[in-house]
Parts: sequence; C-alpha cells; structure tokens
Amino acid sequence: MERLSHKIYDILVDMGLSSDWAAYINLAILFIGLLLLLLLLDFILRKVLIGLFSRLSLNSKTHFDDLLVKNRAPRNIAHIVPLLLLAKAIPTVFQDFPQIGGFLLKAIEVLGIFLFLWIVKSLLQTIRDFLKTLPNLKDKPIDSYIQVFMIFAWAIGLFFAFSIVTGVELWKFLTALGTASAVIILVFRDTILGFVASLQVSINDMVRIGDWITFEKYGADGDVIEINLATVKVQNFDKTITTIPTYALISDSFKNWRGMSNSGGRRIKRSLIIKQESIRFLDKNGLAKLKKIELLTEYLEKRGEAIETYNKENEVDKSLLINGRNMTNIGVFRKYVDAYINRHSGINKDMTIMVRQLQPSAQGIPLEIYAFSSDKRWQNYEYIMADIFDHLLAAVSFFDLEVFELPSSSSFSTT
Repeated sequence: MERLSHKIYDILVDMGLSSDWAAYINLAILFIGLLLLLLLLDFILRKVLIGLFSRLSLNSKTHFDDLLVKNRAPRNIAHIVPLLLLAKAIPTVFQDFPQIGGFLLKAIEVLGIFLFLWIVKSLLQTIRDFLKTLPNLKDKPIDSYIQVFMIFAWAIGLFFAFSIVTGVELWKFLTALGTASAVIILVFRDTILGFVASLQVSINDMVRIGDWITFEKYGADGDVIEINLATVKVQNFDKTITTIPTYALISDSFKNWRGMSNSGGRRIKRSLIIKQESIRFLDKNGLAKLKKIELLTEYLEKRGEAIETYNKENEVDKSLLINGRNMTNIGVFRKYVDAYINRHSGINKDMTIMVRQLQPSAQGIPLEIYAFSSDKRWQNYEYIMADIFDHLLAAVSFFDLEVFELPSSSSFSTT
C-alpha cells in the first residue's frame, strides 16, 4: 500500500521534478482523490441507508422508522464508514509529512466525537418525538429530559475533545475543572434551576402540555405548548406566545385551569347590583301580578298561604306591611333567578347552583349567581352566561327593581 502511494511520486521524479515538488504533488493528488472517493462513498451510503429505512417504515406498524428519517439518524450514521476509512488512510497518504498527518488524525478524532454526538442527538430527538405520540406521555416535559441528557453528552464530548487536542489526560483535566466548580455552577445556574424545576413539575404533575394556565406576572393566559429545560411556552388566546422560565413554575404562583377542564362544568360567578331604594315589601296587588309568572306561581301560592296562616295565628296587625311576615320584591326575584337557573339547559344540575345576596355596598346590593355551565368551551361558556344575564337584566323591571349603573349625560336631561 505504501509503495502504491508513492507510485505517482516515482513517476514525477523520473520526469525530472525535484523530490520536494514530487512529494507535494503526490500528496495533493492522493488527498484529493481520497476525499472524492470518500464523498462518493458517503453519498452512496446515505442513499442506501435512507432508502432502507424508508422501506422499513412502510412495512412497520409504528412511526419510529419515519421519525428516524425525519431526524436524520440514517444520514448521520452513514458518515461513520467514510470517517473510519479517512482515519485509516491518513497515515499512508501523509507518510512523508508525519506532523501534518498526526494533526489531521487528532482532528478526525475530534470530528468523530462530534459525529457521535450528532448521532446521539438524532436518536434522542427520535425518541422524544415518538414518546410524544404516546397518550400517557404526550403531555409530559420530555424536552427537558432530552436537553439535560444532551448537555451532559456535549460536556463530556468537549472534555474528550479538549483532552485530544491538548494531550492532557482526561482525569487531570477533570480534576482541574473541579476547582472551577463555583464558576461552572454560576454559568449553568439557569440550566440547573430549569432541570430541578422540570423534575418537580413532572413529579408533582403541576403543568402538562395542553394545560390552560394563567401567569399574571409574565402576562401569560393560554395553553402550554412546550416545556423544555429553560422555558415554558404558552400560546395566549390572542395567539401570541409568552415565554416563562421553567423555574418560575415552582418559585412563583400561577393558576392552572386543568381542574376546571376535568370537572363537569365551568364556573359562572357574576352579580347583578340592585339599587337599594327599589327594594320594598309586596302587597296583595304586587303578589297577584307576580303570580302570573309561571316559574313563581306555585311558590307564591304556597308561600302566601304559609305567611297568611302565620299572621292570622299571631293576630298580626296588617294595616302596615312591615308587621308580621311578608315577602319582598328582591326575595321573590331571588327565588325566580334560582328557578330560572335550575331550568336552564346550559347549566350542570349535578354541581353547585346558588343565588345569594352579598354584603350591601355603596352601589347597592349584589345578587350573585353561582353555578357551573355544562359546556366548558370558552365560546359556548360565554354564550351561556350572556344568555342568562340577558334574560335576568330584562326580568328585573317586572319585580319593580332597578339595576345600579353610574349616571350618564342622559340622566341629567331636563326634557
């Protein structure tokens, strides 16, 4: 083999060229020829491996083969054979230039380390994409674990590369590196915090991909689309993307709406503020008028009989409405709202339904509706809630009640 590599050199010397020039030209021709041969071999191997994996993916029941091709694993694996042949041929091609040959061998070793890391990265990305297709794992922060593994792999690879280039033994280099651990911790602070946070988020099941979270500190309000080592990406409902540091999930407070999504309904908690001056006792004429409301007819009859019996038994002076037991327009309206909510088709009847009166304020008396819509989708939820309050706002006037609102310019019109 060595004699064959000098064949061109012998021919050039026989043609009258000096030995130095003959050696340089011989080296150039051999090196260029070797590179062209290896490039051709690499091209053929890539085509063969990619074609082989593509055919396997067609006959396979899983998508793992397709993901290997997508993440360029066959392409990277195809580079191994040409690189090994290059390392084998370098001593022969550069036998007249051993220093250059030695330098190139070190460069090839370093390139081999990086090629190994590229192959590992391709395989890990394939595993990541495959795990995300599994129902039990698609909402887990798999990216974080892959990134942590790759950081360690790159760190080890760089240590080996540095050892090869400098000639320093790896263990001596690591010993010296230990003295700089404080600096390393400072440099990789966010990475370490992100890794710890990813583990806690996963173990405690705090956030999954697809969860709706609200993080006021970072202005995030939407669905989690990605969890990796350093950041969590949230697609807000206005389609913008908010990036949150992963460790913020364990250091700050945020709201996860998963409990609502997994429950039987979405909460409605909204109030009508009734003007206090519109509240009054109901007389017989008022009760007779309200009995025409179908949702209240049975209730008012039974309630009226019970009150009338009580007042008679206790000989209550009913010349004034305040004496004895009475019904008020806000109390009857509260009963109407409760009956209306319980009959509404968009409300989950198996969950809490409550109409309650809150503490009076300067604006009036809040009458709060507390219930859960059966449809949790945002658009439908808003429609159900609006439908309920459209009706109640229109119904208030039938009870001679008024809803508080701040005065506008029309409130002061003299005409």
